Amino acid sequence: MRFTYNFPAVKGIQAGREYFISMVPLKLLTRLFPAEEEIVLPEYRAQRRINEIRIPEIKQYILKNRDSYVFSALSASIDGEFRFIPSVHNDIGVLEVDMEAVFLINDGQHRKAAIEAALQEDRSLENETISIVFFRDDGLARSQQMFTDLNKHAVKTSNSLATLYDTRDEIAVATKNVIDAIPFFARYTDKERDVLGKNSSSLFTLNMIYKANQKILHGPRCSNEDVAFLLKFWKLVASNITEWQEVYDKTLTKKALRENYIVALAITISAFGKLGRCFYDDRKLNMADYLYKLQKIDWLRSNKMWVNRAIRENGKVLFSEEAVALTCALIKMEIGLPLTKEEKQKEKQFTEKK
Repeated sequence: MRFTYNFPAVKGIQAGREYFISMVPLKLLTRLFPAEEEIVLPEYRAQRRINEIRIPEIKQYILKNRDSYVFSALSASIDGEFRFIPSVHNDIGVLEVDMEAVFLINDGQHRKAAIEAALQEDRSLENETISIVFFRDDGLARSQQMFTDLNKHAVKTSNSLATLYDTRDEIAVATKNVIDAIPFFARYTDKERDVLGKNSSSLFTLNMIYKANQKILHGPRCSNEDVAFLLKFWKLVASNITEWQEVYDKTLTKKALRENYIVALAITISAFGKLGRCFYDDRKLNMADYLYKLQKIDWLRSNKMWVNRAIRENGKVLFSEEAVALTCALIKMEIGLPLTKEEKQKEKQFTEKK
Protein backbone atom coordinates (compact mmCIF):
# COMPACT_ATOMS: atom_id res chain seq x y z
CA MET A 1 0.00 0.00 0.00
CA ARG A 2 1.34 3.45 -0.98
CA PHE A 3 1.18 6.12 1.74
CA THR A 4 0.41 9.66 0.62
CA TYR A 5 -0.05 13.21 1.77
CA ASN A 6 -3.49 14.48 0.81
CA PHE A 7 -3.86 18.25 0.46
CA PRO A 8 -7.18 19.93 -0.38
CA ALA A 9 -6.10 22.08 -3.30
CA VAL A 10 -7.04 24.35 -6.18
CA LYS A 11 -5.43 23.75 -9.57
CA GLY A 12 -4.20 26.54 -11.84
CA ILE A 13 -2.15 27.00 -15.01
CA GLN A 14 0.88 29.27 -15.48
CA ALA A 15 3.08 29.22 -18.59
CA GLY A 16 1.32 26.02 -19.67
CA ARG A 17 2.30 24.23 -16.44
CA GLU A 18 -0.05 23.06 -13.71
CA TYR A 19 0.35 24.37 -10.18
CA PHE A 20 -1.65 23.74 -7.01
CA ILE A 21 -2.53 25.93 -4.03
CA SER A 22 -3.20 24.35 -0.68
CA MET A 23 -3.60 25.46 2.96
CA VAL A 24 -1.09 23.50 5.04
CA PRO A 25 -0.99 23.32 8.88
CA LEU A 26 2.10 25.02 10.26
CA LYS A 27 3.08 21.91 12.20
CA LEU A 28 3.62 20.05 8.90
CA LEU A 29 6.28 22.41 7.58
CA THR A 30 9.15 20.68 9.37
CA ARG A 31 8.02 17.30 8.07
CA LEU A 32 7.53 18.47 4.49
CA PHE A 33 10.68 20.51 4.09
CA PRO A 34 14.00 19.02 5.24
CA ALA A 35 16.66 21.14 6.91
CA GLU A 36 19.04 22.95 4.59
CA GLU A 37 22.23 21.06 3.76
CA GLU A 38 25.00 23.47 4.63
CA ILE A 39 27.76 21.75 2.66
CA VAL A 40 26.03 21.94 -0.73
CA LEU A 41 27.68 24.44 -3.08
CA PRO A 42 25.42 27.25 -4.35
CA GLU A 43 25.46 25.97 -7.94
CA TYR A 44 23.90 22.73 -6.71
CA ARG A 45 21.20 24.39 -4.62
CA ALA A 46 17.89 25.90 -5.71
CA GLN A 47 17.86 28.47 -2.89
CA ARG A 48 20.14 30.92 -1.13
CA ARG A 49 21.54 29.83 2.21
CA ILE A 50 19.41 30.84 5.18
CA ASN A 51 20.46 34.06 6.88
CA GLU A 52 20.14 33.02 10.53
CA ILE A 53 20.10 36.64 11.70
CA ARG A 54 16.69 37.19 10.11
CA ILE A 55 14.96 34.27 11.84
CA PRO A 56 14.58 35.74 15.37
CA GLU A 57 13.17 38.98 13.94
CA ILE A 58 10.48 37.18 11.93
CA LYS A 59 9.77 34.83 14.84
CA GLN A 60 9.19 37.75 17.18
CA TYR A 61 6.90 39.33 14.60
CA ILE A 62 4.70 36.21 14.78
CA LEU A 63 4.73 35.91 18.58
CA LYS A 64 4.18 39.61 19.27
CA ASN A 65 1.35 39.86 16.75
CA ARG A 66 -0.32 36.57 17.55
CA ASP A 67 -3.76 37.87 16.56
CA SER A 68 -2.77 39.84 13.48
CA TYR A 69 0.37 38.39 11.83
CA VAL A 70 0.12 37.68 8.11
CA PHE A 71 2.29 35.79 5.61
CA SER A 72 2.23 35.46 1.86
CA ALA A 73 2.30 31.98 0.31
CA LEU A 74 5.35 29.74 0.19
CA SER A 75 6.36 28.38 -3.21
CA ALA A 76 7.60 24.80 -3.47
CA SER A 77 8.44 22.13 -6.01
CA ILE A 78 7.46 18.46 -5.65
CA ASP A 79 10.17 16.01 -6.66
CA GLY A 80 8.35 12.69 -6.81
CA GLU A 81 5.02 11.12 -7.66
CA PHE A 82 1.79 13.00 -7.17
CA ARG A 83 -1.62 13.35 -8.78
CA PHE A 84 -4.54 15.74 -8.60
CA ILE A 85 -7.94 14.18 -7.94
CA PRO A 86 -10.65 16.64 -8.99
CA SER A 87 -14.00 16.89 -7.24
CA VAL A 88 -17.21 18.00 -8.93
CA HIS A 89 -15.36 21.10 -10.08
CA ASN A 90 -12.33 20.19 -12.20
CA ASP A 91 -10.07 22.83 -10.62
CA ILE A 92 -10.90 21.96 -7.00
CA GLY A 93 -9.92 18.65 -5.45
CA VAL A 94 -7.22 16.78 -3.57
CA LEU A 95 -3.50 16.83 -4.31
CA GLU A 96 -2.24 13.35 -3.49
CA VAL A 97 1.55 13.24 -2.99
CA ASP A 98 3.66 10.15 -2.38
CA MET A 99 5.28 10.31 1.05
CA GLU A 100 8.58 9.40 -0.59
CA ALA A 101 8.46 12.62 -2.63
CA VAL A 102 10.78 15.49 -1.70
CA PHE A 103 9.44 19.04 -1.27
CA LEU A 104 11.82 21.87 -2.19
CA ILE A 105 11.14 25.49 -1.20
CA ASN A 106 11.54 27.92 -4.09
CA ASP A 107 10.50 30.98 -2.11
CA GLY A 108 9.84 31.46 1.61
CA GLN A 109 12.59 29.58 3.42
CA HIS A 110 13.05 32.33 6.02
CA ARG A 111 9.32 32.43 6.75
CA LYS A 112 9.31 28.65 7.12
CA ALA A 113 12.31 28.67 9.49
CA ALA A 114 10.81 31.48 11.59
CA ILE A 115 7.47 29.66 11.84
CA GLU A 116 9.27 26.55 13.07
CA ALA A 117 11.07 28.66 15.68
CA ALA A 118 7.80 30.28 16.78
CA LEU A 119 6.18 26.85 17.16
CA GLN A 120 8.83 25.94 19.70
CA GLU A 121 7.54 28.75 21.92
CA ASP A 122 3.84 28.70 21.11
CA ARG A 123 2.35 25.31 20.31
CA SER A 124 -1.08 26.86 19.78
CA LEU A 125 0.15 27.88 16.33
CA GLU A 126 0.34 24.25 15.18
CA ASN A 127 -3.05 24.03 13.51
CA GLU A 128 -2.99 27.45 11.89
CA THR A 129 -2.25 27.31 8.19
CA ILE A 130 -0.15 28.89 5.50
CA SER A 131 -0.82 28.70 1.78
CA ILE A 132 1.70 26.84 -0.35
CA VAL A 133 1.90 26.99 -4.13
CA PHE A 134 3.12 23.60 -5.37
CA PHE A 135 4.83 23.12 -8.72
CA ARG A 136 6.13 19.96 -10.36
CA ASP A 137 9.89 19.70 -9.95
CA ASP A 138 11.48 19.74 -13.41
CA GLY A 139 15.08 19.51 -12.26
CA LEU A 140 17.65 21.75 -10.60
CA ALA A 141 17.92 24.23 -13.46
CA ARG A 142 14.17 24.86 -13.46
CA SER A 143 14.08 25.27 -9.66
CA GLN A 144 16.98 27.72 -9.77
CA GLN A 145 15.21 29.70 -12.51
CA MET A 146 12.02 29.77 -10.43
CA PHE A 147 13.94 31.16 -7.47
CA THR A 148 15.46 33.83 -9.72
CA ASP A 149 12.13 34.77 -11.27
CA LEU A 150 10.30 34.96 -7.93
CA ASN A 151 12.95 37.22 -6.39
CA LYS A 152 14.38 39.17 -9.30
CA HIS A 153 11.04 40.49 -10.48
CA ALA A 154 9.55 41.20 -7.06
CA VAL A 155 8.99 44.92 -6.45
CA LYS A 156 10.37 45.96 -3.08
CA THR A 157 8.16 48.27 -1.05
CA SER A 158 9.79 51.62 -0.30
CA ASN A 159 10.71 52.31 3.31
CA SER A 160 8.49 55.40 3.27
CA LEU A 161 5.44 53.46 2.09
CA ALA A 162 6.11 50.71 4.65
CA THR A 163 6.27 53.38 7.35
CA LEU A 164 3.06 54.99 6.09
CA TYR A 165 1.12 51.73 6.30
CA ASP A 166 2.64 50.48 9.57
CA THR A 167 0.16 50.86 12.44
CA ARG A 168 2.16 48.72 14.90
CA ASP A 169 5.31 50.85 14.91
CA GLU A 170 4.59 53.61 17.43
CA ILE A 171 7.30 55.92 16.08
CA ALA A 172 5.95 55.47 12.54
CA VAL A 173 2.45 56.44 13.70
CA ALA A 174 3.84 59.42 15.63
CA THR A 175 5.88 60.54 12.60
CA LYS A 176 2.82 60.53 10.36
CA ASN A 177 0.84 62.52 12.93
CA VAL A 178 3.63 65.07 13.36
CA ILE A 179 4.00 65.57 9.61
CA ASP A 180 0.26 66.02 9.14
CA ALA A 181 0.14 68.53 12.02
CA ILE A 182 2.87 70.83 10.66
CA PRO A 183 1.83 72.57 7.41
CA PHE A 184 5.39 72.84 6.04
CA PHE A 185 6.09 69.13 6.42
CA ALA A 186 2.59 68.17 5.29
CA ARG A 187 3.14 70.06 2.03
CA TYR A 188 6.70 68.98 1.29
CA THR A 189 7.00 65.40 2.56
CA ASP A 190 6.67 62.50 0.12
CA LYS A 191 5.02 59.60 1.94
CA GLU A 192 5.63 57.01 -0.76
CA ARG A 193 9.13 57.35 -2.19
CA ASP A 194 12.56 56.93 -0.60
CA VAL A 195 14.43 58.83 -3.31
CA LEU A 196 13.29 62.17 -4.68
CA GLY A 197 13.97 63.35 -8.19
CA LYS A 198 15.50 66.76 -8.83
CA ASN A 199 12.12 68.05 -10.02
CA SER A 200 10.11 66.49 -7.20
CA SER A 201 7.42 68.63 -5.61
CA SER A 202 8.62 67.34 -2.22
CA LEU A 203 11.73 68.13 -0.18
CA PHE A 204 11.72 65.24 2.27
CA THR A 205 10.62 61.63 2.46
CA LEU A 206 8.58 60.14 5.26
CA ASN A 207 11.45 57.75 5.93
CA MET A 208 13.88 60.66 6.50
CA ILE A 209 11.68 62.12 9.26
CA TYR A 210 10.99 58.66 10.69
CA LYS A 211 14.70 57.88 11.01
CA ALA A 212 15.33 61.25 12.64
CA ASN A 213 12.58 60.53 15.16
CA GLN A 214 14.19 57.19 15.91
CA LYS A 215 17.35 59.08 16.84
CA ILE A 216 15.37 61.34 19.14
CA LEU A 217 13.51 58.60 21.01
CA HIS A 218 16.11 55.80 20.97
CA GLY A 219 13.56 53.01 21.28
CA PRO A 220 10.40 51.48 19.80
CA ARG A 221 8.01 52.99 22.33
CA CYS A 222 6.36 56.37 21.83
CA SER A 223 4.07 57.75 24.52
CA ASN A 224 1.63 60.64 24.17
CA GLU A 225 4.21 62.78 25.93
CA ASP A 226 6.79 61.74 23.32
CA VAL A 227 4.43 62.66 20.49
CA ALA A 228 3.91 66.08 22.07
CA PHE A 229 7.69 66.51 22.33
CA LEU A 230 8.25 65.56 18.68
CA LEU A 231 5.52 67.93 17.56
CA LYS A 232 6.97 70.82 19.55
CA PHE A 233 10.53 70.13 18.38
CA TRP A 234 9.73 69.90 14.66
CA LYS A 235 7.42 72.92 14.79
CA LEU A 236 10.26 74.98 16.24
CA VAL A 237 12.74 73.65 13.68
CA ALA A 238 10.38 74.33 10.77
CA SER A 239 9.52 77.85 11.92
CA ASN A 240 13.14 78.86 12.53
CA ILE A 241 14.81 77.79 9.30
CA THR A 242 14.39 80.87 7.15
CA GLU A 243 14.90 79.05 3.86
CA TRP A 244 12.10 76.58 4.64
CA GLN A 245 9.73 79.43 5.32
CA GLU A 246 10.77 81.15 2.09
CA VAL A 247 9.95 77.99 0.14
CA TYR A 248 6.60 77.71 1.94
CA ASP A 249 5.87 81.37 1.09
CA LYS A 250 7.09 80.73 -2.48
CA THR A 251 9.80 83.41 -2.34
CA LEU A 252 12.44 80.68 -2.80
CA THR A 253 12.06 77.79 -5.23
CA LYS A 254 12.46 74.19 -4.17
CA LYS A 255 15.09 73.76 -6.88
CA ALA A 256 17.12 76.67 -5.50
CA LEU A 257 16.85 75.25 -1.98
CA ARG A 258 18.09 71.82 -3.09
CA GLU A 259 20.95 73.19 -5.18
CA ASN A 260 22.23 75.90 -2.86
CA TYR A 261 21.46 74.87 0.74
CA ILE A 262 22.00 71.84 2.96
CA VAL A 263 18.70 72.08 4.88
CA ALA A 264 16.89 69.66 2.58
CA LEU A 265 19.59 66.98 2.76
CA ALA A 266 18.98 63.68 4.55
CA ILE A 267 22.15 64.18 6.59
CA THR A 268 20.84 67.49 7.94
CA ILE A 269 17.48 66.00 8.90
CA SER A 270 19.37 63.18 10.60
CA ALA A 271 21.51 65.75 12.43
CA PHE A 272 18.32 67.47 13.59
CA GLY A 273 17.23 64.10 14.98
CA LYS A 274 20.46 63.88 16.95
CA LEU A 275 19.97 67.46 18.09
CA GLY A 276 16.43 66.64 19.22
CA ARG A 277 17.82 63.88 21.39
CA CYS A 278 19.76 66.47 23.40
CA PHE A 279 16.55 68.29 24.28
CA TYR A 280 14.73 65.01 24.88
CA ASP A 281 17.36 63.91 27.41
CA ASP A 282 17.49 67.25 29.20
CA ARG A 283 14.00 68.69 29.57
CA LYS A 284 15.37 71.63 31.57
CA LEU A 285 16.71 73.13 28.36
CA ASN A 286 14.39 75.68 26.76
CA MET A 287 14.11 74.47 23.18
CA ALA A 288 12.60 77.68 21.90
CA ASP A 289 15.51 79.78 23.16
CA TYR A 290 18.06 77.60 21.37
CA LEU A 291 16.18 76.69 18.20
CA TYR A 292 15.35 80.34 17.55
CA LYS A 293 19.04 80.70 16.69
CA LEU A 294 18.68 78.33 13.72
CA GLN A 295 17.56 81.45 11.82
CA LYS A 296 21.07 82.88 12.07
CA ILE A 297 22.92 79.85 10.68
CA ASP A 298 24.36 80.10 7.16
CA TRP A 299 23.02 76.92 5.54
CA LEU A 300 24.57 77.56 2.12
CA ARG A 301 26.44 74.64 0.57
CA SER A 302 29.20 77.08 -0.30
CA ASN A 303 29.78 77.79 3.39
CA LYS A 304 33.14 76.15 4.14
CA MET A 305 32.12 75.19 7.66
CA TRP A 306 30.00 72.32 6.26
CA VAL A 307 32.92 70.78 4.34
CA ASN A 308 33.74 67.26 5.56
CA ARG A 309 30.75 67.43 7.87
CA ALA A 310 27.66 67.50 5.63
CA ILE A 311 29.42 67.67 2.25
CA ARG A 312 32.79 66.81 0.75
CA GLU A 313 35.13 69.39 -0.75
CA ASN A 314 33.78 68.45 -4.20
CA GLY A 315 30.22 69.16 -3.07
CA LYS A 316 29.14 65.53 -2.75
CA VAL A 317 26.86 64.79 0.18
CA LEU A 318 28.14 62.72 3.11
CA PHE A 319 25.98 60.01 4.69
CA SER A 320 27.98 58.36 7.48
CA GLU A 321 27.00 58.47 11.15
CA GLU A 322 30.30 60.24 11.83
CA ALA A 323 29.26 62.96 9.38
CA VAL A 324 25.85 63.21 11.06
CA ALA A 325 27.54 63.62 14.46
CA LEU A 326 29.91 66.31 13.16
CA THR A 327 27.06 68.20 11.48
CA CYS A 328 25.00 68.04 14.67
CA ALA A 329 27.95 69.22 16.75
CA LEU A 330 28.40 72.25 14.52
CA ILE A 331 24.70 73.12 14.74
CA LYS A 332 24.92 72.82 18.53
CA MET A 333 27.88 75.18 18.62
CA GLU A 334 26.09 77.64 16.34
CA ILE A 335 23.05 77.80 18.62
CA GLY A 336 25.09 77.84 21.84
CA LEU A 337 24.25 74.34 23.06
CA PRO A 338 27.12 72.76 25.04
CA LEU A 339 28.89 69.77 23.51
CA THR A 340 29.19 66.49 25.34
CA LYS A 341 32.60 65.16 26.34
CA GLU A 342 32.52 62.74 23.42
CA GLU A 343 31.55 65.49 20.98
CA LYS A 344 34.38 67.69 22.21
CA GLN A 345 36.84 64.86 21.61
CA LYS A 346 35.53 64.30 18.08
CA GLU A 347 35.69 68.02 17.36
CA LYS A 348 39.31 68.08 18.50
CA GLN A 349 40.14 65.15 16.21
CA PHE A 350 38.25 66.79 13.33
CA THR A 351 40.12 70.08 13.78
CA GLU A 352 43.50 68.33 13.94
CA LYS A 353 42.81 66.61 10.61
CA LYS A 354 42.37 69.92 8.80
